[in-house]
Amino acid sequence: MSRRVALLIWIFLHATLAQDDPIKEDADLSTVELIEKYGYPGESHTVETEDGYFLTMHRIPRPNAKPVLLMHGLLDSSATWVMMGPEKGLGYWLYDQGYDVWMGNVRGNVYSRKHASYTPDESEFWDFSFHEIGIFDLPKIIDYVLEQTDNTDLHYIGHSQGTTSFWIMGSERPEYMEKIKFMQALAPVAFFKDSKSPPLNFLGATKLSSTLLLQMLGPNEFLPKNEFIETISAAVCDGTEFGAQLCSNTLFLFTGFDQEQLNETMLPTILGHAPAGASTKQILHFGQMRSLNDFRKYDYGPLENQLRYKSLLPPKYKLENVSAKVGLYYGQNDWLAQPADVTTLYFQLPNVVFKYLVDYPKFNHLDFMWGIDARELLYDRMLESMRYYENEQMIN
Repeated sequence: MSRRVALLIWIFLHATLAQDDPIKEDADLSTVELIEKYGYPGESHTVETEDGYFLTMHRIPRPNAKPVLLMHGLLDSSATWVMMGPEKGLGYWLYDQGYDVWMGNVRGNVYSRKHASYTPDESEFWDFSFHEIGIFDLPKIIDYVLEQTDNTDLHYIGHSQGTTSFWIMGSERPEYMEKIKFMQALAPVAFFKDSKSPPLNFLGATKLSSTLLLQMLGPNEFLPKNEFIETISAAVCDGTEFGAQLCSNTLFLFTGFDQEQLNETMLPTILGHAPAGASTKQILHFGQMRSLNDFRKYDYGPLENQLRYKSLLPPKYKLENVSAKVGLYYGQNDWLAQPADVTTLYFQLPNVVFKYLVDYPKFNHLDFMWGIDARELLYDRMLESMRYYENEQMIN
């Protein structure tokens, strides 16, 4: 056989196998399609918030079981909990352990892009930060889950922004803390004094940084392909093929990555589902928190702050109102939730029952969902904690 014929056969076989590659296929599947592909039941539910956003939730239903609500981080979606498959995904793991699993999607991501009055092409649609997610999205989702399952409380697991919005809900709508059996915070975010994230540190450097970002991005959706991202990519990427793949994803630029815990064969799936959408205002708010070195409401500038808040600076969130039992999980190699910043949060929350540093020095921000060894390093302990607080309530 000639080398040319052999090469043609190889190309044909490679192209054919690529078409049937289950990893590539997973990149195009919705959250429910991913769930059903692996033989689990999947459902979609939609709710409308008080301010007109339609949010889609996904569920792996186990009727009459205790509900657990999973809330994703910035630029992410419900797919994050199931895209790694049954052996690694937290959503499947919790279902297998007997829970009724609900996965939320906040306004602006790929599953929650409808509004009663605006379309995503209009600036009004994108006029929100994670403040609105905390005061509108989470309460509506929680109420819906409890109504559908006939429960008075639920387990809450949040990652990154999914913790930030929870602190805001507790601060602004503290009555919802009674509806939380136990809150587990993965890579908890509220303070950024020790942040190692290049994009976030750039945004928090000066007021000029935010002005430049608005000029680069515009005030609407935060899009992954723009001058800001290209500038950060050039500074961060290591020049390798693997690094280039990661740097093509905005999420990795903000959070960093742990090559040993990231299954490279899953990159097509990850890149197919994230980034899943967010507003520029969300990104700016995180930058403001870095700049102010405090957990405060959105900064509109002195004049508008005075009109909105009756003060020149935006008010601090009232972390003392977050009365639910909280467990904090954090990683040494997390660019966004550095140990010292998690400790700051620990001392400001009134009911933290433990904080746990994952026993793996390279564990980073995204390993909480996608890490190869996340189940052994983290999920087993999380399940133990959930069982403990369920039994504690039964004893009391």
